[in-house]
Amino acid sequence: MKGCPYANAIVEAMFKVFKTEFANTKQFATLEQLSFELNDYVHWFNNIRIHGTLGYLTPIEFKLRSL
Repeated sequence: MKGCPYANAIVEAMFKVFKTEFANTKQFATLEQLSFELNDYVHWFNNIRIHGTLGYLTPIEFKLRSL
């Protein structure tokens, strides 16, 4: 709902993690470099980085166990 700060809390939390771990620590010389490093970060985030809220599993592991 527009104007409700709790409606998108998950997205806001994800943006905070993204900015802290990726965006605020890098500078990119080209759009191609940004695209490559962003894809690499998303792969790392989903396949390698463990998440405490997911029982210390990666998002992919958590999804596969939930099926």
